[in-house]
Amino acid sequence: MSSGFVHLHVHTEFSLLDGLSKIPLLMERAKCYHQPAIAMTDHGNMHGAIHFYNYAREKGLKPIIGMEAYVAAHSRLEKQPRMGADQFHLLLLSKNYAGYKNLMKLTSTAHLDGFSYKPRIDFDLLKEHHEGLIVTSGCLASEFSQLIMENKRDEAIQKLKKYHNLFGDDFYLEIQAHPHIKEVGEMAKEMVKISKELGIPLVATNDVHYVDADDAEAQDVLLAVQTRKVVSDKNRMSMIDSPDFYLRSTEEMTQLFLQYPDAIANTMKIADQCNTEIPVGNWILPNYPIPEGQTYDSVFRKMAKDGLVKRF
Repeated sequence: MSSGFVHLHVHTEFSLLDGLSKIPLLMERAKCYHQPAIAMTDHGNMHGAIHFYNYAREKGLKPIIGMEAYVAAHSRLEKQPRMGADQFHLLLLSKNYAGYKNLMKLTSTAHLDGFSYKPRIDFDLLKEHHEGLIVTSGCLASEFSQLIMENKRDEAIQKLKKYHNLFGDDFYLEIQAHPHIKEVGEMAKEMVKISKELGIPLVATNDVHYVDADDAEAQDVLLAVQTRKVVSDKNRMSMIDSPDFYLRSTEEMTQLFLQYPDAIANTMKIADQCNTEIPVGNWILPNYPIPEGQTYDSVFRKMAKDGLVKRF
């Protein structure tokens, strides 16, 4: 892959009550736009990963398995005082099978140890399981963006340096273009400045939540259900005022980022690096050690007899 564009920030129907994109239609549209690969980055989970992987390969597209993780600012073990208080977004993409396994470990631990309104990881857990991952700075809901919007730029810079030191060339500053949301444009300009300051490359994304522009209204209904509001409530969370969270064509993305061709080219560079091969169709059975001199049958018989005595 040398020229073109690849969507790296994509929510499917497995971003529950948030994403509307059906996987078959996503693939069909990406093929229509001659995009050679596509990512799956659902909120905090990998529920659809195997379905996505198999379907993409069947259709001749390279599947890029990822996740938009929820990250606690300090520790995933600290509970949030309220929803959204400590669950910043971070985009993770697997480069290889090691990265895929680390993604599974991260999301499993997030649900088992870090769950507080949302399944959360933290930097220490990411540091422990960072092999094989490409990371981007994320959207407006990232910790970096939030710090910048709170006029804490120096703190944001230190956080970005921390991630850059860990991931090196596999860390990117994400820029988006959603014209109806003023803060998105302002954040993109700020990330361009920081990219020059710190030498961290840019990558252009569209925060895809549905396939076609006409789906914006249906996705808005999903958000209303998620937040337990009625559609007519003007004070609820909504994306309907910016109906551009769809799978944009290569031409649209290129036009939006004319000033930043490297950010478009880097989507292809990342897609080139993401070559996760998942062994599917094989039985993976646990290794159950037994005492020397015994067989599985004898151990099972003893367990059954002991269980009968215990229960009856």
